[in-house]
Amino acid sequence: MNICTQCKKEPLGFMRLKQILKLIPVSEPVWWNGCKTGQFPKPYKLAPRITAWKTSDIHQCMEQFKPSDEYEHY
Repeated sequence: MNICTQCKKEPLGFMRLKQILKLIPVSEPVWWNGCKTGQFPKPYKLAPRITAWKTSDIHQCMEQFKPSDEYEHY
């Protein structure tokens, strides 16, 4: 029996901004503005000069912006 079934369902860890921008192609100012307005996930301060985002939050964000089936046919 697997003790940690949640671990397989949800990605663990944190991602830095450069990693995120490779997956979500927006500029840094657009990303930061989206974080302030709630369009993108909130950042976490891991140290005074280290900001990161939960990997699970980034994957949820990417799912939110996937094109729907109705637009794929055009």
